[in-house]
Amino acid sequence: MFSGSRKILSLFGFEVKIDPSWFLIAALITWSLATGVFPTSLPGASENMYFLMALIAMLLFFASLVLHELAHALVARSFGIKITGITLFVFGGVAELAEEPPTPRSEFFTALAGPVMSIALSLGFWLMGTALSELGFAGPATAVLEYLALINLVLALFNLLPAFPLDGGRLLRALLWHRSGNLLDATRIASRSGEILAYALMGLGFLSVFSGALIGGIWQIVIGLFILAAAKSAYQKQMMTKIMSGQKVSDLMTRNVFKVTPDSTLANLVDNIMLAHRVSFVPVVENGAVLGYVDLQTVLRIDHDNWQSTHVNDLFIVQDDSNRVSPDMTAKDLLDLMNRTNTRKFLVTEGGKLRGVVSMSDMINYFALSMQVASQPGSNAAQKHRPVKTTKRRTRDQASAERLTSHARE
Repeated sequence: MFSGSRKILSLFGFEVKIDPSWFLIAALITWSLATGVFPTSLPGASENMYFLMALIAMLLFFASLVLHELAHALVARSFGIKITGITLFVFGGVAELAEEPPTPRSEFFTALAGPVMSIALSLGFWLMGTALSELGFAGPATAVLEYLALINLVLALFNLLPAFPLDGGRLLRALLWHRSGNLLDATRIASRSGEILAYALMGLGFLSVFSGALIGGIWQIVIGLFILAAAKSAYQKQMMTKIMSGQKVSDLMTRNVFKVTPDSTLANLVDNIMLAHRVSFVPVVENGAVLGYVDLQTVLRIDHDNWQSTHVNDLFIVQDDSNRVSPDMTAKDLLDLMNRTNTRKFLVTEGGKLRGVVSMSDMINYFALSMQVASQPGSNAAQKHRPVKTTKRRTRDQASAERLTSHARE
C-alpha cells in the first residue's frame, strides 16, 4: 500500500514505518500548535518555547497514533489475522491487515481496540496534567499534556463514528454482519455511511473556506475525499472477493488465441498477427507443444530493418513457472501471482499443451461484467454465470475494476 515507506522500529513483532507524506502533516501540526494552539493556552512564552512544545506534542501525538494502531494489530493477531505492519502517513496511521477479519467477532474487537487505547491515553495524559497542576507545576508541560488528552479523546470519538473505513464503521459492519450473516451487504451499508460522512466533511470544508478558514477547510475537504475513496473501494473490493470466489483461470482466460511458429519472421509476426488482430502477446507453438511467447516489447528491441531476417526462434521467451499457469488455478491465486511478479499476461498450459492466455485485461473485463450483474444487494448471479465476452467500450465498472486491481498491486 505504501511503497515509499521506511521502517523506523519494531514493536511486538510489528514493523512501524513512516510514509514520506507523514512529514507534511507533521510539519503542519507543529506549525499550527506553535503559532495558534499554545500561544492561546499559554500566553507570554517565547517563540522558541512554543516551537519546542509543538515539536514534543507532535511527536507524542504520533506516538499515540502508533499505540492506537498497535492495539488494533495485537488484537487482530490474537484472532489469527496477519498484519503486515503499522504505517504513519498524511492522514494519520494504519495497521495494515493482510486479510479481512474472518468473523464478525474478530472484526468487532479488532476495531474496538484502537478507540479504547486512545481513550485510555486521553485519560492518562489528563491525569498527569492534573497532577502537575495540583503540585504547582502548571506551565508548558501541563499545556502539552492537556492538548494530548484532548486530541486523543477527539481521535477516539471521531474514529467511533459509524462510517467505514473508520473504526466505528467497522464496528457497524461487524454488527450488521453478525445479524444478517452477509458480509457483502454489511459492507455495502457501512460503506454508504462512510460516503455520507465524507460528503458532510467536504460540505463543512467548503463552508470553512468561504468563511475565511482556508487551511482548515481545505484539510476537511481532503479528509472527506480520502474517506469517500476508501469507503467506495471497501465495498468494491468485497464484491470483487465474492466474484473471485470459486472462479478459476479457465473461467477468465481467452481460449482462441493467435499463435506463431518459431521459424516465422518478425515481419510476419507483426504484420499478420499483432497488427492484423491487435494483440501484443503471442504464444510460440511448434507441433502442438507450447515453447514460450513473444510480446511487442521484445520485438521492439530489434531494429525494424532486421525484422525480415530475424526469426521468432531468435528471441522468444521460453515458457516456465514465471509465465505460465494452470487452467485450474483459482482467480485469487492468479491475482496474487500478478501482484508478486508484476506480470500482466500468462500462458495457460496443461500437459505441455496451450489452453489459452489470461491477462489483467481478462480479469478486468470479467470483474466489470460481474459487478454489473451482482450490483443489486443479495444477487448471486455473479457466481452462477460463466464469463461473457464484453465490448471494447470502456465502462464505469471497468474503471472500477481497474482501480481495484491497481490497489491490489500496491
